[in-house]
Amino acid sequence: MQADTLLTGGTVVTMDPARRVIDNGAVAIRDGRIIAVDTAQALNGSVQATETVDCTGHIVFPGLIDVHAHAGHALIKSMGMHGGDRWEDICGEVYTQASPPEFWYAEARLAALERLRFGVTTGVSLLGGGDTIMRTDDPVYAAAHFQGVVEVGTRSMVAVGPTRAPHPRVYAEWSDNKRRTYDVSFAQQFETCRQVAEDWHDTHQGRISIAMLYPVLRDEHERDMAPPAYAAACEQAQQVRAYAREKGLIFTQDGHWRGSVRRADKLGLLGPDSLLSHCIDLHEDEIALIADTDTKVAHNPSANASIMGRCPAIELMAAGATVALGSDATAPDRSADMFRHMQQAMHYHRRFFRDASVLPIGKVLEMCTIGAARALGMADRIGSLEAGKAADIVMLDLRKPHLYPPNMALHRLVCFANGNDVSHVMVGGQIVLRNGRATQVDEGGILADAAAQTALMIDRIGGAADLERPSDFWGKEGDTP
Repeated sequence: MQADTLLTGGTVVTMDPARRVIDNGAVAIRDGRIIAVDTAQALNGSVQATETVDCTGHIVFPGLIDVHAHAGHALIKSMGMHGGDRWEDICGEVYTQASPPEFWYAEARLAALERLRFGVTTGVSLLGGGDTIMRTDDPVYAAAHFQGVVEVGTRSMVAVGPTRAPHPRVYAEWSDNKRRTYDVSFAQQFETCRQVAEDWHDTHQGRISIAMLYPVLRDEHERDMAPPAYAAACEQAQQVRAYAREKGLIFTQDGHWRGSVRRADKLGLLGPDSLLSHCIDLHEDEIALIADTDTKVAHNPSANASIMGRCPAIELMAAGATVALGSDATAPDRSADMFRHMQQAMHYHRRFFRDASVLPIGKVLEMCTIGAARALGMADRIGSLEAGKAADIVMLDLRKPHLYPPNMALHRLVCFANGNDVSHVMVGGQIVLRNGRATQVDEGGILADAAAQTALMIDRIGGAADLERPSDFWGKEGDTP
């Protein structure tokens, strides 16, 4: 058997239907796809490979999948996070008023590099953030994001959509460091999203895909919006949802809680191609609605929403729903390290139930591999190490003090590893991280560009004060003994 690459000698975690774990295993890859998974003894004698990678001392597993994060956040990080809603206000201001295409390109490369170095081969990124702000006034911003991701070599599903009614919204563009503002209608945003989907979905050997988004409608929106605006929002949500169905795209919403799933059901937004994020404090009938419609859930255990309320991930999975893990990264206080979020998820739900057996180790790994692939409609292509699937593979070095002694490798992977233990990453059969360094891009150049674009952004919004250490950084008087 001829192969391009043979990975041999590691503990291979397949995440296949039998959940095989092969000690001293091997994986053969040809033309970007896995052609065989077996013991090293079986494949070493039958496979002739152009390159053989010795994975001794490593654990080999499917590329991790992050089902909910935000483009743009990587250049804002923790700015203003101590000032109440200030961090979200910064997001809204930057994404509409102070982010030229160069910003989105620099941010995309930085975020993709972070994911790559943490073994995240596929990630969902909303093109914007906050409750409703998307950079969908012009396709040029999405194009800049895609260019950056493609250069680094990861897979990205980018969610695009309009802002919530009412419209128009005021946006700004920059040219020669001069700012011009203009009104943006729902029609313009929707046309931008359609153009982005037509131009980019399922391109670059399947590494780029598009999802459609409309902001969540909750009780406060019907209460606080004028009736015509709320009615317009409902109609717009249905238009975006219908387009996603027509084109076979995932439809996603960010920020479901306390009754909003009922509203989504009444509007016809649920279904097997719908991905709802956060889903905190759901009512029992909403859990049933999600399970019965095969709607998918993006659970973000490290997010602020998971502090404000609880996602009933355990109850959802018990009802038969697919629940996958998201980072909600990279800000204001969290990274794209999915190991961190796996560990957080286990403690989060075990503390709630006061039961250390809740959310088993293997289940939480499933939530960011094959389960996450299922949530994105990609389980036939990625998420497990099986013949015929894309070779998205991570090799993690277990020869570290915090990962020793050398036993129970799968437990150590989930409970003790972190993203910095990743040594090699393969996407579509191509090694894009080797010995902890990206192979396709200049990491120093990415960091320098990110710093330069961030400095410009801070200057444009007058945000220097948001970088200062707050007066209560060390706690308030009386907080410490």
